[in-house]
Amino acid sequence: MSTAWTSRYAQRTKGLKSSAIRELLKITQNPEIISFAGGLPAPDVFPTARFQEACRNVLERNAHQALQYGATEGYEPLRQMIARHIARYGIKAQTDNVLITSGSQQALDLIGKLLINPGDRVLVEAPTYLGALQAFNVYGAEYVSVLSDQDGLRTDLLDKPLRSGPKFMYVLPNFQNPGGTTLSAGRRHELVLQADRYGIPIIEDDPYGQLRYEGEHLTPLVVLDRENLRRDDGYSIGNVIYLSTFSKTLAPGIRLGWIVAPPEVIAKLVQLKQGADLHTSTFTQMVAYEVAKDNFLDEHVKLIRKVYRERRDVMLESLKQYFPPEVTWTHPQGGLFLWVTLPEGMSCQKLFQVALKENVAFVPGDSFYAPNGFTEEASRHFRLNFSYGQPEQIREGIRRLSVAVKHQMEELHAVAH
Repeated sequence: MSTAWTSRYAQRTKGLKSSAIRELLKITQNPEIISFAGGLPAPDVFPTARFQEACRNVLERNAHQALQYGATEGYEPLRQMIARHIARYGIKAQTDNVLITSGSQQALDLIGKLLINPGDRVLVEAPTYLGALQAFNVYGAEYVSVLSDQDGLRTDLLDKPLRSGPKFMYVLPNFQNPGGTTLSAGRRHELVLQADRYGIPIIEDDPYGQLRYEGEHLTPLVVLDRENLRRDDGYSIGNVIYLSTFSKTLAPGIRLGWIVAPPEVIAKLVQLKQGADLHTSTFTQMVAYEVAKDNFLDEHVKLIRKVYRERRDVMLESLKQYFPPEVTWTHPQGGLFLWVTLPEGMSCQKLFQVALKENVAFVPGDSFYAPNGFTEEASRHFRLNFSYGQPEQIREGIRRLSVAVKHQMEELHAVAH
């Protein structure tokens, strides 16, 4: 291989790795394989006809604006719609608190660019979202990892990590990717108070918040921050930056996410975004607005919840039916994922190889840990996605996976004896 280019790469490219999930998706292109690997929304819930109509309307009525450069902050009616929409969850935001991004992955990249100097510590959950680690790694982040359990981030373990002075905390409170777990109400209050006590800001990433299938909606961290700390003037001095996306409610292919933050933070993010892409596609933003308006999005989300709840239930029932009792898993109240824990001595990487022979795939759990958050126990976890497959595919996939699990357990048992 020629070194003409490699010798010229910037320092920040050293140690970068491809997303384990993107690599896995290549393997799972094989039509014989039932894949639980991707975090893919179901294509059968995409509002295709509504998109076709919206594209036609935008081009017929407003092509001169839709096909032109736009403001870096984003299409104003879409930003106003987002501000109105999040108000129902108690998030007080004006239009100038909202920046449209090219998917929430760009939001994570801009947050990294804004806040991380090489060597800065970032506090993350163990496990956490792989895409965030990828975004922050580019800027030379180091990590402080705090374990999660069924009720989300273990706030009882926060004291020492917060004293180490992380630049910020990155948290997914609702139906976390990969664990499917939700940060409990009590821990949310504790997290916000601890963050204030130590002066550590929070990045609240909430791509799945609307996809709740059971239980009560829990107050966002950004709202608790305002209420608990009596920040009553809206967003001007908040300690929490809030991220979300249309990828899970409209379609991931439109690549539209947003950041909600104090205006001075938005102003700085705008400057960084100008250097990246000038602005997110005007046409796409206008089409998304046209699709979502007139309460269509609210009605559409109800359909998504119904479809995904059914698929989650099929997966949970199938796991109960086929898996040996030594294997455990989370019971997500929403979102797209659940998290499986194998018995001691088993390895998700070895299981993955056996599972591929059974024509079924998942994501091994070790991908979701920051370098210092990985423990021996982490190698016993893996993530399953339930949103993408049809119910009969899910049943058959879990049956195949159970064959692989039992096969590995028998091997272990034979070695032990």
